[in-house]
Amino acid sequence: MTSVVSEEAARRNLAKIDHVVVLMMENRSFDHVLGYLKLDDVLPDVDGLEATMGNEDASGKFHRVRPLGRRKIDLKVLDPGHGPGDVREQISGGMAGFLTNYVRAFERASEDDPPPPGFRFDPTLVLSYLRADDVPVYDFLARSFQVCDRWFSSVPGPTWPNRLYAAAGESEGTTANRRPPIYDLEAFVRKLDASGVPWRWYSHDPGTLRAVDERYRLGHDDEFAYFNRETLFERQTFLDDAREGRLPAVSWIDPNFVDFRLFGPPGSNDDHPPSPMMAGQELVLTLLTALMRSSAWKKLLLVITYDEHGGFYDHVDPRPLKPADDRPSMRRYGVRVPALVVSPFVEPGVSHVVYDHTSIIKTILLRFCERPSSAVRDMGARVAAANHLGSLLTRPATRPRRRASDEQLAALVEKVAAWRKSTYRASTLGERAAATADAFARDETALTDLQGEVVAIAKRLRAAGLQPGEP
Repeated sequence: MTSVVSEEAARRNLAKIDHVVVLMMENRSFDHVLGYLKLDDVLPDVDGLEATMGNEDASGKFHRVRPLGRRKIDLKVLDPGHGPGDVREQISGGMAGFLTNYVRAFERASEDDPPPPGFRFDPTLVLSYLRADDVPVYDFLARSFQVCDRWFSSVPGPTWPNRLYAAAGESEGTTANRRPPIYDLEAFVRKLDASGVPWRWYSHDPGTLRAVDERYRLGHDDEFAYFNRETLFERQTFLDDAREGRLPAVSWIDPNFVDFRLFGPPGSNDDHPPSPMMAGQELVLTLLTALMRSSAWKKLLLVITYDEHGGFYDHVDPRPLKPADDRPSMRRYGVRVPALVVSPFVEPGVSHVVYDHTSIIKTILLRFCERPSSAVRDMGARVAAANHLGSLLTRPATRPRRRASDEQLAALVEKVAAWRKSTYRASTLGERAAATADAFARDETALTDLQGEVVAIAKRLRAAGLQPGEP
C-alpha cells in the first residue's frame, strides 16, 4: 500500500519528472483485467475480486465470477453494452445489473449483427476475469510498480465523453457518444502551448485530439505523429523519438482503434472487444521496452489506463466520490477501470487514492505550466478537484529505480511471440477466432461502435484537408 504523502511533498515529487507518457486503452473494467491480483493472491492489498462475487440473472439464479479461460469474446455481437442507460442498469442495486443488462445488450446487438448459425450465447462472459497468463505484461507491471485500484472512468457512459474528460476536463455536459464525434472543446495542450512546453500526440490513424479541439483539427504537423509506422508524409515515429532521445515533455498515445485497412493498419490493439487482449499486451510491451531503453526513462512517468469499463463487471460502486463539476448533472464518476503507474520513482504497491482521467490533466499542468495553479483552475472544477499523481512518486530523486532487466523483458517477449505463433497457426488452419479477425480486417461493415466513429472522424478530417499519411 502507498504511504500517505502531504500535498506539499506530492507537488515537490512532480519535479522529478521530465517526461509524461499516457496510453489510454479501450473498454475493460478493473475487475475484468486486474481483479485476479487479489483473487489469486498476487497482491492481496488490491481491492479486487473474491470468489463469492457475481450477479443474479433474471430468474434470480446467482452466477459467480469465473476466469475467461478458453472462452472468447471475439465477435462484435458479444461486446457488452456501455451506453449511459446500460451503465445505469449495470451499477443499480450495488453493481448487481451487469448480467441482466448483458442479456438485453446481446439481444439488441443481434438484431443488427446476428451471430453465426449454431452459436450459443454465454451471458456469464460479462462476469469473466482475466488471469496473469492472459495479461503477462500487466502482471509484470503490477508486481513491479503501482496499481491504482480507485481509478474511475470520468463519466458513466461510453468512449467519447470519457476521452473528452481526459483531454479537456469536460464533455459538453453529455454522457453519450456524438455521431460523428466532432467537438470544439479546449484541450489541456493549449496550456502547454501557452507555456512553450513541447508535446506530441502519437496514433495509428488521425489522433483523437483532432476530434476534440478545433484548434488542432488541421495542421500542427509537429505535434502529431504515428506510433510505429512511417509514411511518405510522416518519417518520425514515437519509437524513433524514444530511441533518439527526442521525446517531448508530454506524449499521448492512441492505440489502433480499427480492425480493417482504411487509413491506418489492419488489426486493432486497443482491447475493445473483439480485439484480442494479447494484441494490446504486445502494444504495451513495445511501448515499455522503448521507454526503458530510452534516455527519458530516468525521469519518466508512464500512465496506462482505459477510457471506460466497456460493460464488464466490477464490484466497486462509483457512487459517492467527489461531486465537484461545473455541471451538476455530471457529478458522478463512471465504473472503475484498470490503471498502472510506472516510473523509476514509483515503489511497488497499491494505491487506494481516488483518481479519474482529469487526474492526468492536473498532473501534467502542475508539472509543466508556468502558472500551474491558474492553468489547473482554467480547466474547470473537475480538474481542480482531482488528485494528481505526485503522491506516488515517493522514491528519492537520487535513487531512481533501474529499468527492467533484459531477461525480464525477453521473458515477456517470448510470451507475446508464442501468442503470435499460435495466431498464425490458427489463421493458417482456418479456426473461427482467426477467421473472425480476418473478416474484420477486410469488412468495413463489421465495426464496433468506436471503430465506426473513428471512421467517421477520419472521413471528416480528410474532407477538411488532412492529407493521407498524416496522423
